[in-house]
Amino acid sequence: MNKQAIFNLSYGVYVITTWGDGKPTGCTANCAMQITAEPAIIAVSINHDNYTNECIKDKGVFAINILGENVKPLLIGTFGFKSGRDFNKFEGIEPLIKEMLPVLPDAMSYITCKVINSVETPTHTIFLGKVTDCDVLNDDKPMTYDYYHKVIKGKSPKNAPTYQG
Repeated sequence: MNKQAIFNLSYGVYVITTWGDGKPTGCTANCAMQITAEPAIIAVSINHDNYTNECIKDKGVFAINILGENVKPLLIGTFGFKSGRDFNKFEGIEPLIKEMLPVLPDAMSYITCKVINSVETPTHTIFLGKVTDCDVLNDDKPMTYDYYHKVIKGKSPKNAPTYQG
């Protein structure tokens, strides 16, 4: 089996945010997709080991921060390679508050969601969220996972579905 075929699926680069212990938290993700248009339903996939997974299950809400090609790579690394259990990922970042959710001011767009269902896989939870708000924050071009790897030379963390050891 040539798993390169799977890695050829197109992905974006997102930071999924929510609240944990009264503080904003989140993680970098590459799996977010629109499921339906009316009502607007979005799916995100978050690893069971991520603190963000636990927080979304607890709060029942999340925001998708769509990152653009010009976002600082450090932002991706901070949210992708550190745990919100041990590290304040929002240190030095004043989040925008949209629908009572933390949104990164450097995101190009955001989508806020209320969890309506979830599906467990062996390693990830797929959260289905009904869109409660969304907007465009700047005119950057959406970053693809391919761009992240080939242009920025970014790596995938161990918890990413696309991790290659």
